[in-house]
Amino acid sequence: MLAAMSTAPVRPSAQDTTPIRDRGDACPGTLRLHEADDGALARVRVPGGVLLPVQAEALGTAARRLGDGDLHLTSRGNVQLRGLEAGCGRELAEILGPAGLLPSHRHERVRNIVASPLAGLDGHGHGDLRPWLRALDGMVCGSDSTHALSGRFLFALDDGRGDMAGLGADVTLTAGAHGTAWLRLGPGERGSTAAVQVPSAYAPLAALLAAEAFLQTAAVRHGRAWRIGELPDGPDELTDDVVRRLRAAGVTARATAGDTGTMSQVPGPPVARSSAPQPGVVTGGRCEAALSVLAPMGRIEAAQWETLRKTLRETPRESPGEPPPEPLVSVADREEGGELRLTPWRGLVLTGVPAARADERMRLLGAAGLITDPASPHAGVGACIGRPGCAASLADVRADAAALTPPGPLPVYWSGCERRCGHPRGDRVESVAVPEGYRVSVVRDGQVRSTVTTDRAGAAGHVAQARTSRPTAPTAVNR
Repeated sequence: MLAAMSTAPVRPSAQDTTPIRDRGDACPGTLRLHEADDGALARVRVPGGVLLPVQAEALGTAARRLGDGDLHLTSRGNVQLRGLEAGCGRELAEILGPAGLLPSHRHERVRNIVASPLAGLDGHGHGDLRPWLRALDGMVCGSDSTHALSGRFLFALDDGRGDMAGLGADVTLTAGAHGTAWLRLGPGERGSTAAVQVPSAYAPLAALLAAEAFLQTAAVRHGRAWRIGELPDGPDELTDDVVRRLRAAGVTARATAGDTGTMSQVPGPPVARSSAPQPGVVTGGRCEAALSVLAPMGRIEAAQWETLRKTLRETPRESPGEPPPEPLVSVADREEGGELRLTPWRGLVLTGVPAARADERMRLLGAAGLITDPASPHAGVGACIGRPGCAASLADVRADAAALTPPGPLPVYWSGCERRCGHPRGDRVESVAVPEGYRVSVVRDGQVRSTVTTDRAGAAGHVAQARTSRPTAPTAVNR
């Protein structure tokens, strides 16, 4: 029987820049649960957010049989199951394992990989990322050392459009033209713009070597560090080490200064930096389309998940003579339908939909309660679980988010306490519950630009003003 464990607190340093980790990482997973007020919580890693039909079915079964029936999407494209019994770990593994969602029990918490969700679908970027994704996930699960990574360590795969650049990953691979790729280390918050150019075929190996180099550096010189950004010297020292390791493996690698990993400087089509895929039908000049939708506040009810799953199974390939892309796991029959891609913005992309039926399928998903219109007032609104699911929360933030969020261009995230669990990155409005009500802040370029504390009754007005605010100079805020 697998016991539930709580996550470790983070104690800020005197300068409030680099956290001091004074105990081991207890980030929840599938086999190690977190105890919450509404029951145990399991976090199922879904590398690249890619789910095949059999995997989507297994997750739905686990949620209905063991949890509250719903699936909760995270800001890393993973899935959380809530309301679980504390001792259900073995039964959960028996449901998810045969579907290919637990290829390595030792590594299940470290399979944190996000990927451009529209890669290979809309004609932008430099093509399909699934070969990278498949290779990197296999290398991470096959490594003797990567199981020691923190459950917060993050890999990002960018097809060149730049949508992964703002997610603060520890290791970012960006596809370039002419068979090249760029490796960047660290979240990019300390001014380091060093990058390593490698042949595209060796990009997953470069990412693995970077993670292994981080583990060695953190263990030998800096004690406990869970993220590359927590190293005192940042990524610079690691970059040189990774280049040496690649060359020792016979791989041509070249370190460069400057942000050469962005789309504006990597040779290729002039694709602008993008962020979250907008709701709608995605086409790339092919007979198949993809459907992009958002989950209201990141939560998918059981009936909605069933609608998504049925849509996957009812989208046969229109070109049966064309071999399907090699699947990420061998347990699922790719010809049953498309795949479901979970996005870091708590959205979903369904692939393999016949273009002639795309509008019809979008209407079905909208009728099920998913967000299919980018102009929806619910688009861009997120919240942590809040009360009554979390003892630390000061408010029922999900109810307040639904009642008090006016429309506006900036995303807004409601948090029940100062930990701001699950908050997104990038430009946003943050509404954090405090004893007086809410503290509403505008965050742009990683800095707080304005902030105000208000009672609950005044939160809606301040959020409305914040969502439509223009960039201003940073504001000093004590958190």
